[in-house]
Amino acid sequence: MTETISVDRLVAAYIKMRDKRAELLREYEAEDAEVKAQMEAVESSLLDLCKQIGADTLGSKHGKVMRTVKTRYWTSDWDSMHKFILENKMPELLERRISQTTMKQLLDENPDLMPPGVNIDSKYAVTIRRA
Repeated sequence: MTETISVDRLVAAYIKMRDKRAELLREYEAEDAEVKAQMEAVESSLLDLCKQIGADTLGSKHGKVMRTVKTRYWTSDWDSMHKFILENKMPELLERRISQTTMKQLLDENPDLMPPGVNIDSKYAVTIRRA
């Protein structure tokens, strides 16, 4: 005969494990932030050195440094951006990711309107809250 573990014990164990993970994550994030700050200081020094000597690459016995320009784009006006995309027929300006909330709402309201190529993965999950 197998012993059944009570819901109370399972929930207590789950909360204890979740708390431990949160503690480990906080410790990791604190240490990671320190190392990241140190790396950013080294990167800044290397960028300054590249600028001073007018070089885009530096070599050392430990590795190679390559100075590049990284450009980022974003919008603060999504309504205008959507209008621009539609007017210019340029959906490729958007990244390929489906809005989970909007897709769920679409399918809830129109169960027979399934866009081609859309895959669905549903599974049961539990949510555990403290008493």
